[in-house]
Amino acid sequence: MGSDSRTRVTVRDGQWGFFWFLAYVGAAIYFISVSDGSFWGVILGLLQAIVWPVYVVYHVLVLLGA
Repeated sequence: MGSDSRTRVTVRDGQWGFFWFLAYVGAAIYFISVSDGSFWGVILGLLQAIVWPVYVVYHVLVLLGA
């Protein structure tokens, strides 16, 4: 590795990361609020909040008749 060259990598995903964090928090609040309040209901709500985009895509495809 006798080379002294350096590579600079700039990642500008901060805004989208914050957006997805807010979307997760909102989804978690929704799914926990519609659960029965038990421990496993809350855990299931948190897991559903992780995969909420799948619900959105599914319902959009149902509306489109696909």
